[in-house]
Amino acid sequence: MFWEAYKREMKKYEALIAKKNQMSEEYNGIYDRWENPVLTRDHAPLHWMYDLDERTNPYFMKRLGINAVFNAGAIELNGRIYLVARVEGYDRKSFFAVAESENGVDGFRFWDYPVELPDTEPEETNVYDMRLTRHEDGYIYGVFCSESKDTKSNDLSAATAQAGIVRTRDLKTWERLPNLKTQSVQQRNVVLHPEFVDGKYAFYTRPQDGFINTGSGGGIGFALCEDINNPVTGPEVIIHERKYHTLTEAKNGAGAVPIKTEKGWLHIAHGVRNTAAGLRYVTYVFVTDLEDPTKVIAEPSGYFIAPYKNERVGDVSNVTFTNGAVARENGEVYIYYASSDTRLHVATSTIDRLLDYAFHTPKDPLRSNLCVQQRCGLIRHNLEIINQ
Repeated sequence: MFWEAYKREMKKYEALIAKKNQMSEEYNGIYDRWENPVLTRDHAPLHWMYDLDERTNPYFMKRLGINAVFNAGAIELNGRIYLVARVEGYDRKSFFAVAESENGVDGFRFWDYPVELPDTEPEETNVYDMRLTRHEDGYIYGVFCSESKDTKSNDLSAATAQAGIVRTRDLKTWERLPNLKTQSVQQRNVVLHPEFVDGKYAFYTRPQDGFINTGSGGGIGFALCEDINNPVTGPEVIIHERKYHTLTEAKNGAGAVPIKTEKGWLHIAHGVRNTAAGLRYVTYVFVTDLEDPTKVIAEPSGYFIAPYKNERVGDVSNVTFTNGAVARENGEVYIYYASSDTRLHVATSTIDRLLDYAFHTPKDPLRSNLCVQQRCGLIRHNLEIINQ
């Protein structure tokens, strides 16, 4: 029974890894969604979950189950795509694990072991949502959320969030640096800019007063750091603020590491609004100036990727979130986004398409009256063309 069960589950696992992905028929001209998630909990190797010793596990039970695989940092190395995914166990603890693929849309296989981060923060309980930045100083940096119990509160669910920092050259050996220190009480969704700015390391931040609520935090911040080995930033400047009755009303934060293009830094961020069913997370795009990353130069209206069909269902429903994208030399862009804190998907586009979207999609005029005028203008223009 034991080895029969093992062989049966291994056959299912290998079939999943070998399953070919294909583009969805959904069309918007901006990007192409792919039908199958690229990583799920079923992609976890059996030897992560089962005790494969028949003497100590005669019924072939899962001993350490995997609940979800989502929010992954992404990078291309030597022509292959690597994802550092957030893997959540049945016990609610998250950890990081590297999966690689030859083509970036299917065939992702986890390495034998998860990432073992240096344990330098004794109060740290949970880690998640790593962004991978290939920095011009030669290192690959991983910036992630470092979560600890809020010892100042008697509420057992009260937590504090800070930005943890690690660096590597090969995704195998990781050096842990001190957590980022900013002028904000808590930090979430911090991203390291890939180039020096005025000779300093630059971070996109999300200042907030609490673990969930941003409080006085006004949006996506930007701050400079003299020494990455002693990561203390100066003042945070808000570069993309929250706005009333938009997709960023409740909060917003940096997503994937910004992509350098000839027209500016392309950002894929996330916005959050409150609904009767709870918080709704979507992604959106904006572009900042090449010379001044704090200056927004393009801001298309509305969301970029939102939960669609089955993506709306999961542990935390109605959520899409990205913290990883890969821009390849041929101009293709692979955007890895998670749905409902449960699984990881890919959408593909090109730099040209994304820039066209960013610079030629109208900006949100922020009022219904102006929005309908904007849409009527488009309709009139199109009817004139159709009726010629």
